[in-house]
Parts: sequence; structure tokens; C-alpha cells
Amino acid sequence: MNFEIKNIRVVDPSQNKDAVDSLFIENGLIVSKPGKAFSKVIDGSGKIAIPGIIDIHSHLREPGLENKETIKSGTQSAAKGGITSVFCMPNTKPPIDNAPTVEFILLKAQKEGVVNVFPIGCITKNSQGAELSEIGVLKRAGIIAISDDGEPVSNSQIMRRALEYSKMFSLPVISHCEDKELSALGVMNEGLNSTILGLRGIPAQAEEIMVSRDIMLAELTGGHLHIAHISTAGSADLVRRAKKRGIKVTAETCPHYFSLTDDDVRVFDANTKMNPPLRSKKDLEAIRKALSDGTIDCIATDHAPHTQEEKMREFDAAPFGIIGFETMLSLVLNELVDNDILTLSQAVEKISFNPARIFNLKNRGSLKEGGIADITIIDPQCFYEFKKEDIVSKSANSPFIGRNFRGAAVMTIVGGKIVWEN
Repeated sequence: MNFEIKNIRVVDPSQNKDAVDSLFIENGLIVSKPGKAFSKVIDGSGKIAIPGIIDIHSHLREPGLENKETIKSGTQSAAKGGITSVFCMPNTKPPIDNAPTVEFILLKAQKEGVVNVFPIGCITKNSQGAELSEIGVLKRAGIIAISDDGEPVSNSQIMRRALEYSKMFSLPVISHCEDKELSALGVMNEGLNSTILGLRGIPAQAEEIMVSRDIMLAELTGGHLHIAHISTAGSADLVRRAKKRGIKVTAETCPHYFSLTDDDVRVFDANTKMNPPLRSKKDLEAIRKALSDGTIDCIATDHAPHTQEEKMREFDAAPFGIIGFETMLSLVLNELVDNDILTLSQAVEKISFNPARIFNLKNRGSLKEGGIADITIIDPQCFYEFKKEDIVSKSANSPFIGRNFRGAAVMTIVGGKIVWEN
């Protein structure tokens, strides 16, 4: 489809652009001047166009856990949230530690997915932390990074080797920073609330110790370390200091860490149970500051679908994780932009431009001429209630059900094709 979007506010950090303009899409690309008549003209008055959102941390569950999510349902959910590309974590069954599994995911995404899918490979075989995966084979098969997300690489020597080998293939190493001995049996943040509720706590140090170790290993090896789902003030400060020292480290956080605190766990709703856990108000403020000053580069969902039966168990027994595709954009707008933590352009950097830059996604994360036409159209005056019955994902484990939002994606364009329209 060749079409024009006219009279729309274009926000594109890659061009330092924030102005009302027209966008021309031709043969899946953004062009400066149309080569032929358009089959469609869209009036974007009152709307905002940004480079398509890139979610660098999600769990599509397929293969092996299709009762929770599939590539088809997950990408449809992402499209509704304005997300044009998703990175899928490797803790599937079987895990993404071999070329055939990577090829299966890419083929499935090509046939059934509606947004771009980029697989992440395991750091270690079966994510068991004992033996490195065949990283070169995985890279040739099509992975975008390596991670044992859900499991830390506890053996420092193996983590060192991962950072060294990954340099040969220009692959970031995404680290799930958790000291399992410190976090063992914990289900929420350790503090006053865990004491009051009688729930086992996970101290901030369980994250920060591993963040510190991995930064040291990145300094030793010169490898690219990307730290997943930062949740504490201490972790943010460690990353800030590492960047000042020139260590090759980047970092992400998730919307729940700048929107909720461990006070929200008081309702004993397992939809407030995630790993890392919701932290204190002090940590929330530190995460917001780290986003504002550039310490944290990206915002990702950590979309982790679970069945209703699993999340209805008692808090101790319920699994960690929440869905996030369909609320991320609204939370960024309401919690960060509306509260003057980030400008809209800075927010777009965190959810589009920086992810494309950090993970070497050519011709994405920008609305420049010649770029792939992955575009998110936002209606900043779209008021809605996030209802369970409106969720597109196969799972509905979200603490934000019932919340009212202002601002949402009303059109998602992937490769010049409209894949979602409201």
C-alpha cells in the first residue's frame, strides 16, 4: 500500500524533529516525495506519529507454553499497544539455544505474526549456567542478542566468556541480575511491607550485587553488557557510575517500576508479583531520575503472560510476571511525559530510537527517508479504561486492569502495512 499521512505531528528524535508535517509511505519505506499517486490519504490532525515502538524484552511463550501466549496472539497484542517490533526471550520449551528453534520462531513469525519478531538466544545451554551455547551458530540463525533471562549466569567465569565471545559477533549480552541465594524463596520486595504482610522478601542487594559483578566483567572484557529490568536506586547508581567510567553498559527498566511500588502488593493480588519485585517509593523516584538523566537507555515491557489459574493461586505459589504490551505506551505518556519526567521526544528515544541503536536494527527507530515504514500513530486525547475483556493477549495478568488512561496508539504500521487500527 502506498499512502500519505497528512497534517500529523511528527516526533522523531533521530532528526531532532517535532513538527506538523506529512509522511509518505511507498513500497514499505518512508519517502520524501511520492513517486506515484497514493491509494490512500489519512488525515492525522490531532494525532502524533513516532517511529514504531521497539520492545526489547518480552516473552511470547511459543514454543512449548502456547496456553499462555503464542507468536500470533502476542504480536497481535503488541500491535494493539503500538509496538512494531518485539524481542522474544529464550526461556521457551525447548529454550532458544539451538538453530532449529530460532528458525522455527522466525518462520512462525513470518507466517502468523503481525509485527517484527527478533529472537534472543540463550547464553548457556538450556539456560542452566554451566556451558556456553553455540553463539556463532545462533547468530547465523538470526538472533539479535543473548540472555538467560529468568536465570542469572551465576558462574563469573562463564559470564566472562560470554562477554568475550559475544564481541566476536557484535551481540549484546542481556543480563538478568539476581543473586539466587539472596532472593531464594522471596516473593516481594524486602522491607516494611513484606514484614507487615508476612511475605518473604527479596532485598535490593540481590539485584545490585549482580549488577556490580557484571559491570566489572564488562570492564574486564570490553563486551557489551545490557542490564535487564532495573528496579532499584542502587542499580541505577551503579550503571550511572559505570557509564561515566566509559564501560560499555546499557540498561532498561519496565513501566511497572516507574508506576507502582510495593505498597500496591498490600491487596495480595498476584498480578503485582514480578521479578524483580515492585520496590519502594525511593526506588521508583530513582528509576524516574535515571530515565530523565539518560542513565537508563530503554523502556521495555517484560511482557510475561500467565494463565488465570496460575495467577489465582495464593501469592507465595503464583508465578512471577505480568503482561505489558497493551499498557506500555499509555504508562509512558501518563507517568513520565504528563509528569514532566521526560519530554515526548525523550520518551520516544527510550522506546524506539535507543532500542534500534543499541541492538543495531538498521533503518528502524527513525522516520528518515529510506527507513522501513514502522510507525506508531498516537491519539494523545484518547481516554479509555483498560478492561479485561478488551485485552488481545491470551493472558490477562495485569495490575493495571480498571485503570483509566489518556493517550494510546490508534494505528500501528509495520513495513508500510496497517496491522492495527482503532
